[in-house]
This record gives sequence, structure tokens and C-alpha cells, in this order.
Amino acid sequence: MTTFKLVATAAMGLEKPVADEVRALGYEPTVENGKIYFEGDETAIARANLWLRVADRVKIVAGEFKAYTFDDLFEGVKSIPWEEFLPADAEFPVSGKSVKSQLGSVRDCQAITKKAIVERLNGAYGRRGILPETGALFKIEVSILKDMATLTIDTSGAGLHKRGYRVGQGDAPLKETLAAALVQLTRWSPDRPFHDPFCGSGTLAIEAAMIGQNLAPGYNREFVSEQWPWMSASVWEDVRAHADSAADYDVELDITGTDIDHRMIKIAEANAAEAGFADLIHFKQMQAADFTSDKDNGVMASNPPYGERIGEVEEVEQAIRGLGQVMKHYPTWSVYMLSSMENFEELYGRQATKKRKLFNGFIRTDYYQFWGQKKRD
Repeated sequence: MTTFKLVATAAMGLEKPVADEVRALGYEPTVENGKIYFEGDETAIARANLWLRVADRVKIVAGEFKAYTFDDLFEGVKSIPWEEFLPADAEFPVSGKSVKSQLGSVRDCQAITKKAIVERLNGAYGRRGILPETGALFKIEVSILKDMATLTIDTSGAGLHKRGYRVGQGDAPLKETLAAALVQLTRWSPDRPFHDPFCGSGTLAIEAAMIGQNLAPGYNREFVSEQWPWMSASVWEDVRAHADSAADYDVELDITGTDIDHRMIKIAEANAAEAGFADLIHFKQMQAADFTSDKDNGVMASNPPYGERIGEVEEVEQAIRGLGQVMKHYPTWSVYMLSSMENFEELYGRQATKKRKLFNGFIRTDYYQFWGQKKRD
């Protein structure tokens, strides 16, 4: 098998969780802003797509070089052995971006990249003129940062957050990859209760259940590289078979979610049913401040509303105050809240043990962590 330079892309602030996942798969990661590099073969491509919960995409790095002029770009792209990746009939749209570089016109960069690839493939396959592009899809990106051009091929297709279970959502759904990261950052384990008091469409609870049962997040979806002629079907079959055998469907889980909006509870239940957790996750319409539990050492994690519209801020502030008051009665529980509200700790009534800067889409947020006093048996 061929060894590729691979890169898993990640939202800002989530590089370490992705690097941890890459390392858990047996590969050695190198971390840069928004990118986790590692090396692996065709099996690594399949495993990374199937198992990475927090990454956005997995790409092959086809080539890197300095490009100060369009001639530099053309010759650099043309020097890459594209015939090792793309068959003669490959469909290969080119997207692009340029940041702090002399080649500022993205449209021109895309056109030159496309032309250089066509010339390279025509020479490799003994053809002339326009290529048919009737075969498998290879999405190519030319990214130029500070005059360094990086050419990548997307192996994922739809973003890795597309797990396949979301049949409904609210106004501001939490991305599945971010939800998985929020669960992982709590260090929750399946032997502890898990509760989301502002559950919305149920994403956090569903991601927790998938982690609890050790289910591969990409098990029930397809990836664009499955159609590539040099990616053997047996590779995907073997990786999926291993994922199936690794799942622990019999583990007992205590996962609950509540929301004040009964419509969201219906959506959460539908999403959980689609994910195969209809009888495992329990959702209920309820205010966050009405939380009760007879369990110790639980984990509460949530993405409460941010109060974006007029009149909502006061409601959100009241909900956070109420939650802070009720959680005083559960000192062994650890509470994790993702919020853009800078006065969150003041409202909650306690200083966070730790804060982590994260982005929810383009919204800059903090992940407030209030660690519980663990009760020993």
C-alpha cells in the first residue's frame, strides 16, 4: 500500500482533541492551526474517516511548494504526480483560497491549477485536449498561505459532522463534531450519568451515547473516496467490520436530556431514534432549574441559548441563575457549559475551575468547566 501525507482539518481550538484521536488510531500527529498532519496508507484513510469524531475532513496532501508568481503555481502543480491519484476519467473540480500571499486572485489560482493538472494528466495518459471528467469525484483545493501553496484532495466528501442521524434541528443546532469534542473534554465515562439540561435537538446526548457504546461516528454514511478505483472495497469492508466488532451495544448508559421547548424534545427523540438510541436516551420537557438526580459523580454538559434576540437575554440569564442554584445541591456533579456570555460565571454563581476558548461556528465562546468533588465508594 502507498503511504500518504494526510491532514485532518479541525475547527479552531479543537486541534488537541483531534490529535488525541489520531494518536488513538495509532498514527503520530503533527499539529498546526486547524490542521493535524499524519502519515498512513489506504486503510488509514478509511479508518480516519470512520473514526474521527471531532475532525471536519480528512484530506491527502498532494504537494506543497512556494508560489510567488502564476508561473510558479503552474509549474509547481504540474510537477505533482497527479496520475498516481486521478484516473484518466476523474472528475476534479478545483476550489481555492489565498491568505497573505502575492497571488491574491483565487479565481485565477483555481484556473491555473486546473490547467496544470489537465496538462500533467494528458501527458501521463497520452491524451490531448479536454479530459472527459465522467468518472469518480476528486475534490481538489489549492490553498496559498504566505506564498506557500498546498494542494489537497478531499477523501471525505460531505463533512465528517454529517453522521446521518439528524432528521430535524432547531434554529441554532450544535455541530456534531463540536458536540463530540464537548463530551470528550468532560472526560465522561460510560459508568457515570450524563445530562444535558438545554438539549435542543439532542446532539450532545446522542454523541455521548455513541462514545459510550464505542460506535464509529462514520459507520452509517458513505465517503467520496469509496468510489476511487485505487481504494479497494475490501479496505472499507475490513474497517467497517472492525468497527462493528469494536462496538459495545450491551453497555449500560444513563443519558438524559431536557429542554423547555416541547417541540425540541420531539426532534431530539426523532434524531435519537434515527441513531438507534430510542430506548437508551431519555428526553423530557423541563426547565433546567428543575433538575433532580439521586446519582453521584455525574456529568452535566450543555450549550445553553446565547440570547441573540431582544428579550431573550433576560430569559437565558434567569435560566443560568436557576441552574447554578440547583447544582449547589449536587457537589459531586461536574458541570460544563459552552456560552458566549462573558458574565456566565457571575450568573451561575461560581467561578469556573477552568475555561477553554472555542468557536461555535463563527461565535467566539468559552467552555466553562465546574469540576465536582468526586464521591468515593
